[in-house]
Amino acid sequence: MKTFTVKERGVHIATFRYVEVRLMEILSGWVPTTPEMEAKLLFGPHIWDAAEGADALGKRAHELRLPLQHSLAPAAGYLGVLDAVADAKGARQRIAACYDVLLPGFAARLGAYVARTDALMDAPSVRIAEGILATQDRMIREANEMRESLPALRLDDPGWVQALRAREAAVVTLVADSSPAAEAQQAA
Repeated sequence: MKTFTVKERGVHIATFRYVEVRLMEILSGWVPTTPEMEAKLLFGPHIWDAAEGADALGKRAHELRLPLQHSLAPAAGYLGVLDAVADAKGARQRIAACYDVLLPGFAARLGAYVARTDALMDAPSVRIAEGILATQDRMIREANEMRESLPALRLDDPGWVQALRAREAAVVTLVADSSPAAEAQQAA
């Protein structure tokens, strides 16, 4: 399997950074609009976790010849998923959207990157991704523990989660097409 070039690594890292920043923004937007204190207390530290991930990725993007803290928007389909997560209503739906759909799906994409990249040549990216994966695993675990102790925060509409999960899984690639032909088409 062909590994990534430096440019491809940079594009992936900058795209991962975009997702981490957007996660931070989504959670930040939910804190003042979610009445349940338990949900606020769940989201608060996770805003910090996403910010730390975004910062590490932004520094790594610079090491990969991109501007410091550079972000690249993901593929349009994934932007739609992020918008759907952001539009989730109420604590139950928000918790499910973030911890049952967005984080597991993003973790799978980070894991696929780690599996494909050259672990020696891209060791700093691998360490950052592994750190983010460990953090996301903890975030999901904390959300599950909270829902276990507070059944009122469990989503009672599994169809909604399944539909959002299917929409996320349908996005084949996170990284937007950056080929010269695609860039020319976007500019037109």
